[in-house]
Amino acid sequence: MTFTELNPFPVTDPVAGFDTTAFDLDAYLRRIDHPRVEPSAAALRSLHSAHVRAIPFENIDVALGRHRGIELPAIVDKLVRRDRGGYCFEHGLLFAAALEELGFTVRRSFARVRPDHERGSYTHMLAVVPVDGTDHLVDVGFGAWVMHPTPLIDGAEVDQAGWRHRIRRDNGHWVFEKHTADGWEALHATLGLPARQVDYEVFHHYTSTHPRSPFTGQLVVMRLTDGVVRKFVGHRLITEHADGRVETAEITTDQLAGTLRALDVELTPAELSALQEFYESAEDTEAL
Repeated sequence: MTFTELNPFPVTDPVAGFDTTAFDLDAYLRRIDHPRVEPSAAALRSLHSAHVRAIPFENIDVALGRHRGIELPAIVDKLVRRDRGGYCFEHGLLFAAALEELGFTVRRSFARVRPDHERGSYTHMLAVVPVDGTDHLVDVGFGAWVMHPTPLIDGAEVDQAGWRHRIRRDNGHWVFEKHTADGWEALHATLGLPARQVDYEVFHHYTSTHPRSPFTGQLVVMRLTDGVVRKFVGHRLITEHADGRVETAEITTDQLAGTLRALDVELTPAELSALQEFYESAEDTEAL
């Protein structure tokens, strides 16, 4: 059965409030270095990969307590015009707007992160995009693990830049998993329900302000390239290779600017100064 047959919800919510009329598609395509394309599965895969390669995953504004919110104009100003990165709501809402402007149909949705853990919460944005007769899970904002869309077919596997991932149907959910040395690990699970902007505002409020959120008390920057994942979490830069090698380095405050630059994060002098002050006093709160 297809995703739509298993999840008979409307593709979008008529009062969801996602206004993309002022979206600057040309500026976005320049940001990810991608031409205009017609909707197709191949185009979706190419756009998804280009977005992940171009725009970092980072929580700097959340960590500093100065996030401007997740309305589309604020996201475009930050991620497109100022060449910054963001976290899942920013990435997901930006990419969804771009896809719609290109003619794709997009169902914005949400997932429970770490569904096998007691504190796993519905605080992640993703989307479902039907194209070429198949629904695809689109997830440009899941940290450092998702390079390509995943066809929503029970048991489908996708190589994500060197790591095996799969989607499976379980108790009404689509569970997205990563293969590890200990077997399959559930990363998130979704019912595929259509979301509204206000839903993301609620999720964003928790993840950007709650003291138990892994994004409020420590720096998080992630980058994914072919065969290499780099995760700068807390005060450690962890580099994981698809062949199993792992390298860990403690990053001092003096090394902060250079490390961020190597992860494609460029800050203004004022932003860097504020982050250095935060970094001096921050404690690692939760691994990602």
